[in-house]
Parts: sequence; structure tokens; C-alpha cells
Amino acid sequence: MLKIRLRRMGSRNRPFFRVVVSEGTRIPRGSALEELGHYDPARQPAELKLDRERVDYWVARGAQVSETVKSLLARA
Repeated sequence: MLKIRLRRMGSRNRPFFRVVVSEGTRIPRGSALEELGHYDPARQPAELKLDRERVDYWVARGAQVSETVKSLLARA
């Protein structure tokens, strides 16, 4: 099962997240099929860049969206 979820990047106390499509059984830091965008909560206001067309493509192919990414999509 494919999942669209956040992958934590950045350094300690300076989180940065990439929105990725990956296999649901792998760890979130593992390899990803595709990167769909990024989310930087440390910026004021928080920066979110997503490729909505690719998100819709993966959802149409059965990818599950995590709760956090779902809330970010609602804000975008």
C-alpha cells in the first residue's frame, strides 16, 4: 500500500519536511517513489509547496494520505 506522508529533514531544532510517496511498510525516512513538495513550519508564515496534480495522480492510483498531509492539503 502506498502512502503520501511527511519525511523529516533538516537539523535538530530546525525541522523541515518533504511530502513524499512511499511504500507503507517502509520507515518514513526510507526511500521514496516520488517527492511531491515540501513543508517548512519554521518560517513565518509556514511555507508549503505541493504539486497538487501529482498528489491527485497518486491518490487516483490508491495512495493513502496521512492525517497530517490531509490537514496540510486542506490549508493549501
